[in-house]
Amino acid sequence: MHRPPAKCFEDLEVWQIAHQLTLSVYRFSGNLPKSEKYGLISQIRRAAVSVPANIAEGFKKRGVKDKMRYYNIAQGSLEECRYYLILIRDLGYGDPKESLGKIGSIQNLLGTYIKKLMDK
Repeated sequence: MHRPPAKCFEDLEVWQIAHQLTLSVYRFSGNLPKSEKYGLISQIRRAAVSVPANIAEGFKKRGVKDKMRYYNIAQGSLEECRYYLILIRDLGYGDPKESLGKIGSIQNLLGTYIKKLMDK
């Protein structure tokens, strides 16, 4: 399937799914114990927001090297988010299956996007 070139970061499928992940994390983390307000809730929200934010920032960078840096930061934040979701699950705070599934999709898309950039 051929897509027209993205005009803004919101056109990127990877950003769209990353944004959905952030919304999902905010909803899910709102149900965590209040004792986690300044701990786990704060950390996972920060990591989740970082993913689409770095994709958006990287989109506007002109050089491939600059773009790659931001997309790599997004990858790191994605892994950090994955860990927090695993921790939430293992602490018995809930089942973040939906969010973990989104992370897999984002990883695949972001990996493909980075590979295409590297081929340029």
